[in-house]
Amino acid sequence: MKLIIVSGLSGSGKTVALHALEDAGLYCIDNLPIPMLQTVVTELLENSEIYQQDVAIGIDARTTSENLRTLPEKIEELRANGISCTILFLEADQRVLLQRFSETRRRHPLTKGNHSLREAIIEEHTRLQPVREAADILLDTTRLNLHELRRMIRLKIANDSAEMQIHLQSFGFKYGLPQDAALVFDARFLPNPYWNTELRTLTGKDPAVQRFLSSNNHARELQHKITDLLHSWIPSFQEEGRAYLTIAIGCTGGQHRSVYLVEVIGDQLKRLGYNPVIQHRELGE
Repeated sequence: MKLIIVSGLSGSGKTVALHALEDAGLYCIDNLPIPMLQTVVTELLENSEIYQQDVAIGIDARTTSENLRTLPEKIEELRANGISCTILFLEADQRVLLQRFSETRRRHPLTKGNHSLREAIIEEHTRLQPVREAADILLDTTRLNLHELRRMIRLKIANDSAEMQIHLQSFGFKYGLPQDAALVFDARFLPNPYWNTELRTLTGKDPAVQRFLSSNNHARELQHKITDLLHSWIPSFQEEGRAYLTIAIGCTGGQHRSVYLVEVIGDQLKRLGYNPVIQHRELGE
């Protein structure tokens, strides 16, 4: 089991880091009291058939200073018992921390009574100094936005290089929009094979329907424009850290035009190096 301790200054991105690690497949526990660390690790190890993934544990300044001073020693004990442990400490410039708290309703955990926000930040920095000194990885998030931090955590800390799953789906507008679609394209302006009696009972997967639509200038232009658009935008969705991207193309009944476009565009995306999952909602596929 690999254990990552996530600690750092409030407002530096600890919650974002934990969520990114959870998205990468780690079992995450936030704000664990340090005296419970050994007990939790023992529980995870003894039930490895249930807890099969690596673990990330968030520890912050809400625990006592005495407990924080003992954390490095407890980590060394775990390492001596064969557990791979990494301490990740996040921090940011005090000016940036003050600005981040001024832009949110969230209170600093050490703010109390006449204790100002600046004083709370200084006290937290002092409390967490033993953890910072023992850290294996120091990460300054002063100049990072949420997306950049999430991407850095997943790629550099969790070593998660899993590709975003792309779902390309056809549907019929008369049956409602797909609820999970990030991008929706409308193909209802194209010639409808339904009005051709020879094509009515076929679908967009049949060669006769494909020949009918591929001979139309608007259909060819639409498929190329959607492909170019997706090729330009998919990397941006990947950089945002999305696990899934659903692209829906609809026509009236979801039998001909949308099915044809999904098939053709899916093939084009594969040639561009993507691996889309093809789905036809109204065909039950």
